[in-house]
Amino acid sequence: MITRVYSDGACIGNPGPGGFAAVVLVEGEEPRWLTGANPRTTNNQMELTAAIRGLEEARSLGADEILVYSDSQYLIRGITEWIKGWRRNGWLTSGKQPVKNRDLWMRLDALTGGGVVWRYVRGHAGNHYNEECDRRASAMARQATRR
Repeated sequence: MITRVYSDGACIGNPGPGGFAAVVLVEGEEPRWLTGANPRTTNNQMELTAAIRGLEEARSLGADEILVYSDSQYLIRGITEWIKGWRRNGWLTSGKQPVKNRDLWMRLDALTGGGVVWRYVRGHAGNHYNEECDRRASAMARQATRR
């Protein structure tokens, strides 16, 4: 059975207060929502954290076939294209600079093994779970401003 994960991150300012949201969808079960906030972070860090938390939850449920949906080109291209070169180059970019958010990329890479397929979904285009992740991540970022 295929498990679906939708994820999104948000940030007020960059860096600034941020939030993330992910939902894990298992057929026949209620959606499992995961959210969190950080008072000082970046949008990219929240995008990565949302995907990590969603995959962690899916893996904890025993999922071995996972479709991950995100509206973040940074996330999708990073995990499907760029990471291969980063690993090969000792976690340096093509410009020989250290990869930003390396710790998060390494966590995500470890969770991505076999059975994970990444799908880009256009943001703000009417996809219910993408829209709801966006709403919840933004709410968490606003909540982080009050910390």
